Amino acid sequence: MSKPVLAPLVELRHVIKYYQLGEARITALKNIDLTIRRGEFVAVWGPSGSGKSTLCNLIGMLDQPSSGVVCFDGGDVAALSDNQRSAVRNKAIGFVFQGFNLIPVLSARENVMLPLQIGHVSSRRATAAAIERLTEVGLAGHQAHRPAKLSGGQQQRVAIARALIARPALVVADEPTANLDSENAHMIIDLMRQISKKEGTTFVFSTHDERLLGRVDRRIRMRDGEVVDDDGLAPELPETAASVLSC
Repeated sequence: MSKPVLAPLVELRHVIKYYQLGEARITALKNIDLTIRRGEFVAVWGPSGSGKSTLCNLIGMLDQPSSGVVCFDGGDVAALSDNQRSAVRNKAIGFVFQGFNLIPVLSARENVMLPLQIGHVSSRRATAAAIERLTEVGLAGHQAHRPAKLSGGQQQRVAIARALIARPALVVADEPTANLDSENAHMIIDLMRQISKKEGTTFVFSTHDERLLGRVDRRIRMRDGEVVDDDGLAPELPETAASVLSC
């Protein structure tokens, strides 16, 4: 039996990204065509400078292309105002960073609650949701601890709980295991995969660590700003479905 065809969540078409440094133009991405489908668990991998972080920033709507089109959930990202993009990110996209990016003066629970509070969810509901997420990542007994009292692996689990608090369609993780030892790195990837399978959340994470690649469904290899290998290309949607979802 063939696998079901998953609907596109993020689409990049002929995307180029460059940065102007004085008189020099640095091209970070070169003519990228890519579709990330709902529920996929994807690693974007390659050496430093390959363009993987830039690609993740575009997928997560943290940056915009110099040319080409980025679509999220069927809509052209360029057509949104800054406020609209911020609203989509807060509601539909979670982020995990290699430096954890936790607020030092807040407890684990308060860090996880923060995106909901920004979205004006009541403190009672935000607290209950944060406790639920911390329990799911194995930190029920650490919810009152501030980041300094947590190990690196525990801090990254708090960051994952925070990324998932609004039940986003997509989680983007930029080098989420870079500051962890091998045991904790494997644990973090396995935890993200488990949540992806359980909830249907799309995960896209960047890495330079080839040892993690056996734990993902799809590997997108970057080199010099180009996709040089993609082993998880899904079959195209039927024309009628594709026409509805294309932006």
